[in-house]
Amino acid sequence: MNIAIGTTKDRPLYEDALHVRRLVFIEEQNVPEEEEIDAFEQESSHLVLYDGEKPVAAGRLRLIGESIGKAERICVLPSYRGRGAGRMVMEALERLAKTKGAKKVKLNAQTHAEPFYEKLGYETVSGVFMDAGIPHVTMVKSLE
Repeated sequence: MNIAIGTTKDRPLYEDALHVRRLVFIEEQNVPEEEEIDAFEQESSHLVLYDGEKPVAAGRLRLIGESIGKAERICVLPSYRGRGAGRMVMEALERLAKTKGAKKVKLNAQTHAEPFYEKLGYETVSGVFMDAGIPHVTMVKSLE
């Protein structure tokens, strides 16, 4: 498997990222498209994990201030879950955040994914809140 990183201008990478996000968030989890595709698309770096030519996982990163990387829209196709794809995406997003000068990465995790992120070194820093009708928590990891 290999990872590609780009922006909304990098086609077909951006379309591949949206394809995986639509399958997971819009079709599987019933998130409205107008919530899934938001105002932060242009300022984010988009990442796609490929199995050969097939996009199987995606995520994006944007900077908040000068030192926080915000990991968002992390998703893996159902048939690739539990096979290391999510870890590969997160490790690549963390490396990217470091190259952009981030000192930590922050994300809003769906509560069912909280144990996955804890294994990667993330700490929960909020109570449960709802986003797109799904319970989430905010988690943070230091990159230093």
